[in-house]
Amino acid sequence: MDGVLYHGDRALPHAVVFMRLLQSKPHIFITNNPILLPEDIAKKLQTLGFSQPELSKILTSGIATADWLFSQKPGFRYFAIGADGLHQALQKQGVEDASTADFVVIGEGAGIDYASLTTAINLIIKKNAILVLTNPDTTVDGMCNNRHCILPGGGALVAPIQIATGVEPMVIGKPEPLMFRMALARLKLPAEQCLMIGDRPDTDILGAQSLGIKTALVRTGRFRIEQRLPDGIAPDIDVPDLEALQLALNLCP
Repeated sequence: MDGVLYHGDRALPHAVVFMRLLQSKPHIFITNNPILLPEDIAKKLQTLGFSQPELSKILTSGIATADWLFSQKPGFRYFAIGADGLHQALQKQGVEDASTADFVVIGEGAGIDYASLTTAINLIIKKNAILVLTNPDTTVDGMCNNRHCILPGGGALVAPIQIATGVEPMVIGKPEPLMFRMALARLKLPAEQCLMIGDRPDTDILGAQSLGIKTALVRTGRFRIEQRLPDGIAPDIDVPDLEALQLALNLCP
């Protein structure tokens, strides 16, 4: 959503109108950001002028991670590093346990330090805990002192644990297929009937295409109009903004 519908606390041009035109069509919001809960995102969208969506229409990498862990082991025990939103998502389905955790979960946000790294490393090496990463983004957009800044993403925060343990994490978020499959299940639609609208070729477009979902790249986020597409990635639709996408999709007001 950040980079497609809004930047920080500002709705992007044409985004509110675009979403209003989609209200009658099945849709779901998916985000690699594990920091906010669906209810927080719904309130944010409403504050920015969007219609407040049902919580079932919002899938975050934090919620997807908790759902996957529960599917692997109901009542799972975990040790997590990340923001409060990730901890709250995990607490709804699992039990926090820094001594005998089944899973070590790494997400975005504050929380990583020498002590937490030590705990995570020992759980993996000595207790055979499984390393799980909410999302692989190395950097993400954020706000620092009311100004845009670049923050470390999950892929950067998990790196010291990977190096120390030699273990590759189970990755939940885009471009891995798991969260896309969860979104399709919620929509109750096959991949070929869906369109993924995103602003990042390496996560949104690449991940959706791997499952046969049509894609639309909107260049209002980190990936700008003047940039060349990475090799091997070719969205079905490539537009500068949501107004152009509205025209491309023949969405009439």
